[in-house]
Amino acid sequence: MSLSTRDVSWVVGGRRIVDGVTLDVADGSVVGLLGPNGSGKSSLLRLLAGVRSPSSGQVLLDGVDLAGIRRRDVARRVAVVEQQAQTELDLVVADVVRLGRIPHRSTWAPEGEDDRAAVAEALARVELTEMASRSWHTLSGGERQRVHIARALAQQPQELLLDEPTNHLDVHHQLDLLDLVRRLRMTSVVALHDLNLAAMFCDRLVVLKDGAVVAAGTPGEVLTTGLIADVYRVRAVVTPEGPGGVPSVRFEPGPP
Repeated sequence: MSLSTRDVSWVVGGRRIVDGVTLDVADGSVVGLLGPNGSGKSSLLRLLAGVRSPSSGQVLLDGVDLAGIRRRDVARRVAVVEQQAQTELDLVVADVVRLGRIPHRSTWAPEGEDDRAAVAEALARVELTEMASRSWHTLSGGERQRVHIARALAQQPQELLLDEPTNHLDVHHQLDLLDLVRRLRMTSVVALHDLNLAAMFCDRLVVLKDGAVVAAGTPGEVLTTGLIADVYRVRAVVTPEGPGGVPSVRFEPGPP
């Protein structure tokens, strides 16, 4: 397990945002974080990235407490893709992707051959090489998300954390982006709202409610009518479909 937590909690102003979470992310797997708004998904991702320090418990990278690892070293290993980051600067695609090289360069050091190669490889992996000179402000929402993934890949991380990356995207771009994450074959943790997308693209799911884990396992184990009623307070019919019985969720009107 390259990335894990042990009884991690995060308390702000007396409120427990993340509550005693123990999590193991298997190498090369895609783990989906599910839960309603305010359940602690984004906060847990920030703890995993080392952006926030837990109030108690441990976040571990290869079994070593993140608190004892230099921030630059963490940034070389763990990359974060935020929800639809914006900028007023007139940057081209390649400039945005180059930001991922910051953890690997000394202050004021010029771009080296390793940096150029990493940027080129990252653009190629998300199929954006031909758009390298395009202005950021001319891109669609789906294209911008792919650029942010390329920027994360330019860090050459081993772990990738994505915070609701499909927000504001149409169905085509949602499917395209999550398929890309799967094809990267990188250890990934993805916060998602859409239960069907989570079932389609994630190896395992972790469901949060009020900051605590209420279910964890494969999509078939986790996505049940009872859990959806309890966590999301809606009525749903869950049907296994396709190879492996991947669950499909259909919501119905009325109280659970």
